[in-house]
Amino acid sequence: MIRVGGGTQVTRARVRSWVIVGGVLALAGLLFVASGRHAIQSGSRQPQDIAALVEAESARVSELSERASALNREINSLTLSDRSGTDLPQVDPPLAEREGVAAGSTPVSGPGLTVTLDDAPASSLDTVPGNPQPNDLVVHQQDLQNVINALWVGGAEAMTLQGERVTSTSAFRCSGNILLLHGKVFSPPYEVTAIGDQEALAQALEEDKGVQNYRAYVDWVHLGWGVRTHDRIDVPASQSTGELRYARVPEGTDVFA
Repeated sequence: MIRVGGGTQVTRARVRSWVIVGGVLALAGLLFVASGRHAIQSGSRQPQDIAALVEAESARVSELSERASALNREINSLTLSDRSGTDLPQVDPPLAEREGVAAGSTPVSGPGLTVTLDDAPASSLDTVPGNPQPNDLVVHQQDLQNVINALWVGGAEAMTLQGERVTSTSAFRCSGNILLLHGKVFSPPYEVTAIGDQEALAQALEEDKGVQNYRAYVDWVHLGWGVRTHDRIDVPASQSTGELRYARVPEGTDVFA
């Protein structure tokens, strides 16, 4: 029963309020159902934290790397196939092979060595004299760079880091005690493997100042270090795209100002 006078206005206001609330709830329900249907159709869930995101992206990179490997094998097969009767220019095989090795697009086999670097045990903070800090107990990016550069100086023909082919376009960086390379995440121990003259490679490691500095920490806080030789090493072709990334100067910037 609707009252006359002021009661009528109050009742009508309440009716309008309930109508509005009901409309909002109905709209929210429709959005919820639509979102649920979209999630079912997509067949995937978005990661809700950094660890899940890293895991999802690592899996995606692995899948794309496998596809890239298959395409590279197809390209190599087409390149090396019999092209007799065609007018395509012929490439000098030794030159093409050298360029393929330098670019990392060709697998390489031969004798060489592997260098292993590892973090020091946490107990070194309490047992080693000289007040070492946590930062002293981990392998840093410059440590890996020093080893890799020393091996290049020693005449390395091909190289891998954690099984990933290292070329002139390879870029890696360390964050804490993890290594990011070619979109993948690695943890210590780190292994650098190089093909080349074993004595020359070992000598280059001994003479490199950066490696000598790392070896000093090996003796002090017990960082991991090891060198072992191999009669035969199989280095795979690079799976990276080789795309170069570099900085650009913003337009309108006077670099000589």
